Amino acid sequence: MPKTKIIPAISILVLATLACNALAPKAEPTATMVVILEPTFPPQPSDLPVTENDVPRVSLEEALVALNAGAAVIVDVRSPDSFASSHIAGAATFPSMK
Repeated sequence: MPKTKIIPAISILVLATLACNALAPKAEPTATMVVILEPTFPPQPSDLPVTENDVPRVSLEEALVALNAGAAVIVDVRSPDSFASSHIAGAATFPSMK
């Protein structure tokens, strides 16, 4: 087939394909199902403190011994500026989000 006949033939095939696709029925959107999952948490131990007064306290000396033994971490929740000005050596900083 000469080139002059191939180009019109390809053009007719492309146009016919596009026309068929244009006439095809459009798919209607289907209803969307929404599933809400409630988070499940492992059961909490019943021996956790409930009020601030129930939280065990340690003396400064006990804290220092635990820190030096590697059994404790000091967490500083002050502002970044306060932490930068002075803090306990080795303390971790987690600024409060007020």
